[in-house]
Amino acid sequence: MAVRASIQAVPRLTIDFIIIGGGIAGLACALALRRIGHRVLVLEKDDGTDQVKVAGGCRLPPNMSKILKYWGFEPQLRDISVVSGATFLSIYETGFLLGTHVWDQEVLKEAGGEFVFCHHADLRSMLREAAERAGAQIRDRAQVVSIDPTNRTVTLASTEVISGDVIIGADGPSGISRELLAGGQSLNGPARHAFYNTVVPGDKIRNDPELRYFVEQEHHTQFVWFGDGHSVLLYPVGGQEDFAMNIYAPDDGEGDGSWEDSVPISRLREVMRTSEKRLQKLATLAAAPARLRVIEQGELEDWVHNDGRLLLIGEAAHTLPPGSIQGSAMGLEDAAVLAKLFSHLKSEDQIPNFLYAFQDLRQNRCSGVLKQEMGNLMFMAMPPCPMQEARDRSMREKHEAGLNVLGNSSGGDSNSEQWEEIKELWGYNAEDEADNWWVEWGVLRERAKERARELNASQLSNGNVSN
Repeated sequence: MAVRASIQAVPRLTIDFIIIGGGIAGLACALALRRIGHRVLVLEKDDGTDQVKVAGGCRLPPNMSKILKYWGFEPQLRDISVVSGATFLSIYETGFLLGTHVWDQEVLKEAGGEFVFCHHADLRSMLREAAERAGAQIRDRAQVVSIDPTNRTVTLASTEVISGDVIIGADGPSGISRELLAGGQSLNGPARHAFYNTVVPGDKIRNDPELRYFVEQEHHTQFVWFGDGHSVLLYPVGGQEDFAMNIYAPDDGEGDGSWEDSVPISRLREVMRTSEKRLQKLATLAAAPARLRVIEQGELEDWVHNDGRLLLIGEAAHTLPPGSIQGSAMGLEDAAVLAKLFSHLKSEDQIPNFLYAFQDLRQNRCSGVLKQEMGNLMFMAMPPCPMQEARDRSMREKHEAGLNVLGNSSGGDSNSEQWEEIKELWGYNAEDEADNWWVEWGVLRERAKERARELNASQLSNGNVSN
């Protein structure tokens, strides 16, 4: 059972945070810090709309949706999202159904959240509006070209210099913040896959007899296809009006790509030429996709600058493969933990401790998530081999027996390795972890500092008496 610390709504000392980057992590951080009274300025290099052009879908696992619930977003989230009830798993090349997995409601209840889908643009807009209502300043077209962690300043492309008490780098894996902490060295490994992100209009799916299957299931569902070097995910977004489609394919060796720029739809059709007929049809109906390379990112050792108050969060600190289930969730968890720590701020000498405590709390969690997300991709896009045959055979046997394919062979979910990993991920509570740190370590540090001050005061007093 997690320890719940009793904290004041507003810290005794409030400070100025500069957040570089206005994506999900940056906006969530701005909102979380404003909720406890700190002053926040977000600097976003784009014009506020660039990131929504080809943004596609976003999956919110229970460990993320429960934070939004804690923060009071449950009504808004229901307006923009679809709750998932199950996953259908099929073969990419043939469409053969391997089986289904219906989410266990008791597990979801224990995790404290739901598994939901929405448009990335809707989530980003919701967080931005909430951050601005809470009093965060957000400046678009404010590109940061240099950071001085020692003097706690950033310089914009316009030559304007802005100072604060803490600088938060939330500008992604290729941003200036990560580059500074990495010492200018690239941590990138090889690219094995390319990722295509698009949306298929729901009316085109509903009006096609062959595709109508995807909207007629009992549960609001995500569909997953496993293939030789390929994998596809399809899930409803925008109140079921549209469907997001994520495609992984072998890397083509071209440029890294970006979320903002699309490639011709003909490119997607070529990539999916070996897929089953329904997927090929979806590829003809989809919007022009964004394309990114799935690069094996090296893990950054330090998230806090040794000579100043610069902290990395989100994809700048812990980069996940594009399209990961936990991609946005990790940014929201970061924001929740950081705000919990800084809710206890009463003196400036606590600031470095809180920054390093953040890294201590988050680094192992994010490293474990990275390993699992990369494992998930390898599991889905496995080439023909004995392991792939065993995967498919196990799922077929469970499905034929009327069981959940991610569960165990006796009918329950509890002993399945895949399901145990999912439950551990979903059950994580970021705010509880920060509360526990404060109770177990933060309070002790404050008491030790207080005792040291009392001892110094006593020694000075005794010295004065002696004189």
